Amino acid sequence: MRRTRILTAVLALAAGLLAGTPPALAAPASAKAVIAADTYTWKNARIDGGGFIPGIVFNRSEKNLAYARTDIGGAYRWVESSKTWTPLLDSVGWNDWGHTGVVSLASDSVDPDKVYAAVGTYTNSWDPGNGAVLRSADRGASWQKADLPFKLGGNMPGRGMGERLAVDPNRNSVLYLGAPSGKGLWRSTDSGVSWSQVAGFPNVGNYVQDATDTSGYASDNQGIAWVTFDESTGSSGSATQTVYVGVADKDNAVYRSTDGGATWSRLPGQPTGHLAHKGVLDATNGYLYLAYSDKGGPYDGGKGQLWRYATRTGTWTDISPVAEADTYYGFSGLTVDRQHPGTVMATAYSSWWPDTQLFRSTDSGGTWTKAWDYTSYPNRSNRFTMDVSSAPWLTFGANPSPPEQSPKLGWMTEALEIDPFNSARMMYGTGATVYGTENLTNWDGGSQFTIKPMVQGLEETAVNDLASPPSGAPLLSALGDIGGFRHTDLTKVPPMMYTSPNFTSTTSLDYAESTPSTVVRAGNLDSGPHIAFSTDNGANWFAGTDPSGVSGGGTVASASDGSRFVWSPAGTGVQYTTGFGTSWSASSGIPAGAIVESDRVDPRTFYGFKSGKFYVSSDGGATFTASAASGLPSGDSVRFKALPGAKGDVWLAGGASDGAYGLWHSTDGGATFAKLPGIEEADTIGFGKAAPTATYQTLYTSAKIGGVRGIFRSTDKGASWTRINDDAHQWGWTGAAITGDPRVYGRVYVSTNGRGIVYGDTAGTPDDGGGGGGGSGACSVTYGITSQWSGGFQGDVKLTNTGAGAWDGWTLNWSFADGQRITQLWNADHTQSGAAVTAKNVSWNGKVAAGSSVSFGFTGSWSGANSEPAAFKLGEQSCAVS
Repeated sequence: MRRTRILTAVLALAAGLLAGTPPALAAPASAKAVIAADTYTWKNARIDGGGFIPGIVFNRSEKNLAYARTDIGGAYRWVESSKTWTPLLDSVGWNDWGHTGVVSLASDSVDPDKVYAAVGTYTNSWDPGNGAVLRSADRGASWQKADLPFKLGGNMPGRGMGERLAVDPNRNSVLYLGAPSGKGLWRSTDSGVSWSQVAGFPNVGNYVQDATDTSGYASDNQGIAWVTFDESTGSSGSATQTVYVGVADKDNAVYRSTDGGATWSRLPGQPTGHLAHKGVLDATNGYLYLAYSDKGGPYDGGKGQLWRYATRTGTWTDISPVAEADTYYGFSGLTVDRQHPGTVMATAYSSWWPDTQLFRSTDSGGTWTKAWDYTSYPNRSNRFTMDVSSAPWLTFGANPSPPEQSPKLGWMTEALEIDPFNSARMMYGTGATVYGTENLTNWDGGSQFTIKPMVQGLEETAVNDLASPPSGAPLLSALGDIGGFRHTDLTKVPPMMYTSPNFTSTTSLDYAESTPSTVVRAGNLDSGPHIAFSTDNGANWFAGTDPSGVSGGGTVASASDGSRFVWSPAGTGVQYTTGFGTSWSASSGIPAGAIVESDRVDPRTFYGFKSGKFYVSSDGGATFTASAASGLPSGDSVRFKALPGAKGDVWLAGGASDGAYGLWHSTDGGATFAKLPGIEEADTIGFGKAAPTATYQTLYTSAKIGGVRGIFRSTDKGASWTRINDDAHQWGWTGAAITGDPRVYGRVYVSTNGRGIVYGDTAGTPDDGGGGGGGSGACSVTYGITSQWSGGFQGDVKLTNTGAGAWDGWTLNWSFADGQRITQLWNADHTQSGAAVTAKNVSWNGKVAAGSSVSFGFTGSWSGANSEPAAFKLGEQSCAVS
């Protein structure tokens, strides 16, 4: 992750979440909405990663069983057969949204089916709930919860230290948990069902990142950082006798019990002046390794050391790979090769420039080698190569000067683990992804090892805004930390995030309804413009000019024809411009900080909302007038949108439990609003393609209806509602944005705060990745062999759009029955794996109107038989064959 993911960015993200924090439950409305249920299939629009991975945990007794934790996006289990991660905490609901932050994970080596997660996102007021320890007996497929009497901080400073939660490797009913905020050390003796404080533990920690921070975020005591068992001091069924605990205290960092946790003492002779981020024990050789930093991390740290403690003799040895005077970083990532315990690795987690560093020793820390070193400055020699072709955005579009390289090894590299069953496999976490290698042992032989993203399935972006235009890419996103993406295919990772400029976080985006090639986005940037424009549907961008005083992105709206824009940035008042933002003028009649949107029909009509008041402009944003509408939410936790195709049709969602809260509708441009009955709470509103028998567009909302929190759909203008998610698919907080797809009925895109962009399809909807298709009978294929000779043939394929809507991109799949191989194909791109062939449009023939056709040809080889394919699919939709 780039250096822009610093404390201010984290605070901004947290503050943004706070603004939309799920309120306490409101009293049910007297009128009841009609609700039903539908079965949906849920997936992620692929980005692959996008956030900080502070912990990776391998089970010590079963091969290929591994878990990863994220700071705000839940936990994941590794699936070896597909080399992907599967999410484990999607069942966390709205009221427990803080439990998507995972401060620690523990996998039981006695019973590998058992796994534990310590959850809670913030220890200050941003998270209204206490933490909990979740326990699972089926590897995270389902969970039971033990509530704690204090908060946990999965997204707090120091979250990369650990692991704070640990299972006794000999008596697995015993667990320990290190708590923050001065709450001390806790223990369970009944497999995590109940917890009590370890009364005899002498030190609750004292380190805070910034004692002057009045929010409580940086001023919280980081507490107990890790727990490590010496498994050699116990036997199966009997509690391990020697336990080490790391404490956030620079002078008293490591404690030990030699009587199964009955008594504790400071480990004598230990180094002082630093925090022990990790404590990893090699019981075979009797060494406790410790990684030290002068700060708590994950983004700060200027000095560091590595130490080795001999558990049998009490001898301390400084094994730092470089002198402390030469460090500009702290150490944190730390792992031992369990197949060869003398092999140790560590990371310089806080080295942003020119790159992070990995260190490796094969003699228990006696000598070290580095992943890279200088030849003649600024030139580098690397022991590794990097292949990010599966997630090419990890280059961040950078072209740095040496000694920097793109892509980087990473930053915030606090998680580092060698597979305990495979010395050649190593994974490590960064601020943006999980990287790994499966030929790590090349390091010792002098040849290069290859690092690749090992992150597919793990989606950890915070979503601020979403848009699904009627043509062009099916999905545009505004994301925290990595800006956002243009998805032309939901099933594939986009090649790059938005660039030129590359916002650290995009706060708002919009497109021109009648000319969707025009797109605008606003966002945050440490230095540079806060607004950007595109004239090709978000494929390429150019920066606008900021008016004076802008300090953040705010919200932005495009006129329906793209002729003008209204912007409400942070730091100054609402502004408007004609053209692409080369100059701005102040809007009058509307307060600073208002949320702005545009009418989707009239290019001169814009809307705004602030503190209970709705504002309307009919002169392109120059002047606004407050509407007489009353009864709207008094606060600013509101989202509203105007319906495409209908002038003045506006829907508004939001509110709080101590006042007005729900969903409102206006058909007169905001002059009046009617509150929909039976909707206790609503936080987002979006529109999608109308149902086959409906004339009004489909509504989507994240709401509480009929006493149930969920994602809801209405096909009858809000008269009745269908819950389309279920209790297994809740994703914590979903209050930032929602939109349907104007081209695919039933498809909805849902924002999450850490689980990326989730999209759902109703039963029967083709999941074509957004590239085309439609309802039943939406395509037909004519396949013909135009000529054939010994060993070769030529074929033609004609694909016809038999649906009611146009395609913007298409992907056709079929399989050969007789082993035929395509040797050359024209008028389409293709891939072939075994018998399976995929043909995809090229740039100039992706748009296919209803009733129109597209053709492509190819040459191929055959032997024995050359039968025609029996079936073709457009994405997942079967086509008629003629």
